[in-house]
Amino acid sequence: MTIKEVCEHFNIPVDTLRYYEKIGIIPSVTRTKGGQRDYQEADLAWVKMAICLRGAGFPVDALSEFVQLTKEGDATIDARLALLTKRREELRREKEELEIALSRLDSKIVYYEKALKCGSICCNPSECSCDHPVCSCKND
Repeated sequence: MTIKEVCEHFNIPVDTLRYYEKIGIIPSVTRTKGGQRDYQEADLAWVKMAICLRGAGFPVDALSEFVQLTKEGDATIDARLALLTKRREELRREKEELEIALSRLDSKIVYYEKALKCGSICCNPSECSCDHPVCSCKND
């Protein structure tokens, strides 16, 4: 496959694919006698892995480390597992933080929906904490 075909297949920009090759996330791609990239199944497997791990939020440096470990073979399975586990824990922490942020926004949205319904703000929103009682108007 050509670089264009690979990019269309995986829906990624050409610059991204070239960058991954340049920094070694995608090891040496097979080339034609004329020097053009000719992606083979093994090359595509590296592309797929890079896209998968980047999609999971792997930073480029961790992805580079993962690729290097993969190239070293089965003796590095434990180290690769550790990288994956670490990223999973980071994502779980991020998810918890997002849940808290969503909860805060939900509270504010409810507050302003009630204020809109009754036509006034029942307290100063800059002084209002996230757990402040929602508008106490009787026009529920």
